[in-house]
Amino acid sequence: MRKIVIAIDGYSACGKSTTAQQVARVLGYRYIDTGAMYRAVTLYFVEHHIAVTDPRAVARALSDVHVTFKVNGKNASETFLNGRNVEKEIRKMHVSERVSQVSAIREVRIAMVEQQRRMAREKVVVMDGREIGTVVFPTAELKIFMTADIYVRAYRRQQELLERGQLVNLDDVIENLRQRDKLDTERTESPLRQADDATVIDTTHITIDEQVDEVVRLALARAVEPVVAR
Repeated sequence: MRKIVIAIDGYSACGKSTTAQQVARVLGYRYIDTGAMYRAVTLYFVEHHIAVTDPRAVARALSDVHVTFKVNGKNASETFLNGRNVEKEIRKMHVSERVSQVSAIREVRIAMVEQQRRMAREKVVVMDGREIGTVVFPTAELKIFMTADIYVRAYRRQQELLERGQLVNLDDVIENLRQRDKLDTERTESPLRQADDATVIDTTHITIDEQVDEVVRLALARAVEPVVAR
């Protein structure tokens, strides 16, 4: 079977990261959580008091931001910012409330896309985010676009936060998702949109296992297809 790139895009809390990570595990592919990369940049900006309206400060900060991933003992990917494990910190609400604003900055996206492309040079990669199939890898062999009802998404996100010891009101989660959806879809730089050749998966009424099974099925089918010049 040939090597392929699997690009999974979609709205927040649709199950993209969990699905992508498990698909990578099943196929033996490398998993790259691009959303975590933007969260890590956001955390760096917050901790170093970087004003997002100051282009020079943003540029200087980005030269000091290096995001990597490591697989832990439980076979789960964790995010490292300049060598420091920030996996738990970047999932907190104070980062969630700012990440869309930070990720809308052109210089931030350019820097992260460059890192993402370097990580996937050898293909055999599953990457999830907002613009993987439209900007980062527009020639990806398999493109998935995930969506789900916002109330289901909010409940799932609330449960994720609760598992991390964070009790957040459901209405606050819904409002955060609505704001993120608006910023993600309306931003000038690389907005969230469905690629024309993407397969849409609505995760409202299906389990993570069902999501994984469907993506794996599609990936295996693409991996045995003859190469077509693009």
